[in-house]
Amino acid sequence: MSRLIDVYAYRKQHKKVELLILKRAPDVIYAGQWRMIGGKVEEGEKAFEAALRECREETKAEPRTFWTLPSVNQFYDSNSDRVLQIPAFAAELSLTSSVTLNHEHVDFKWIRKEDISEYIHWPEQQRLMHLLISIITDNKVLNEWIIKS
Repeated sequence: MSRLIDVYAYRKQHKKVELLILKRAPDVIYAGQWRMIGGKVEEGEKAFEAALRECREETKAEPRTFWTLPSVNQFYDSNSDRVLQIPAFAAELSLTSSVTLNHEHVDFKWIRKEDISEYIHWPEQQRLMHLLISIITDNKVLNEWIIKS
């Protein structure tokens, strides 16, 4: 079974946090869904390395700050009959970062806290987005969470 990662890209604008969501292409897994950046850990790669690689591949953007969210995306997958625990990372993009999508996506949006449930339907992803916003809003990113890239 593949190891997976999630990346929640965000930017800060006028003291508000905006989250980047990507709409999946019709010919890929989770077709048509709005989601965060995600992917698989390749052989010999650490989870944080895969997360940074996926962020760059899916958006062509370089994070200003890259850090570990102090939680995981956890859910039961009936196909594998396993509970998955997926490491979650946060990638701060600058206001001037341009987003260039790869073949896995057809659109992107910047959303605020009040828009999360309209676009994101997985409860754990919603929870992690709210956690990220809370940490950023309260200025509580611990130095231990920051990953030097």
